[in-house]
Amino acid sequence: MLCKQRRASTCAVLRANALQDGGDSKSMIVLPVTLCAAAAAAVLNIWLSMRIGKVRMAKKISIGDGGDMALIGRMRAQANFIENTPIVLVLLAVVELARTGNVWLTGVAAIYMLGRVGHGLGMDGGALGRLRMVGTLITMLTQVGLAVWAALIALGV
Repeated sequence: MLCKQRRASTCAVLRANALQDGGDSKSMIVLPVTLCAAAAAAVLNIWLSMRIGKVRMAKKISIGDGGDMALIGRMRAQANFIENTPIVLVLLAVVELARTGNVWLTGVAAIYMLGRVGHGLGMDGGALGRLRMVGTLITMLTQVGLAVWAALIALGV
């Protein structure tokens, strides 16, 4: 019951803000942080795909990985991104629904995306290899932090 009251209250505030800004209640942007994070995730996914394509073309590997470690690394970087990003986006959305307008959430989303760029570059090894570990750590901390935040909101804390 408390959740329904909070959600209704949040929606009413959003509608009132949209009307004050000269718009109508249908033109308000819902979940702006999550929308931006999803857009960034799409761009990042395309970038990771292009990096795979670059190795495929250079090594003339059309299907599979051909046992090429550079290609395997880039494929795993994208796969790891796809494995982790949906849960982060879901957690961002539910926290944003419950705590509209929280500037910390924007920071969390931005740091997560930067961590994923680092992880993608780090999977190539070499001088940037440490970025893999940094990206992994950022990913784990983001998930734990958002999960705890969501749980605390659910508990009314």
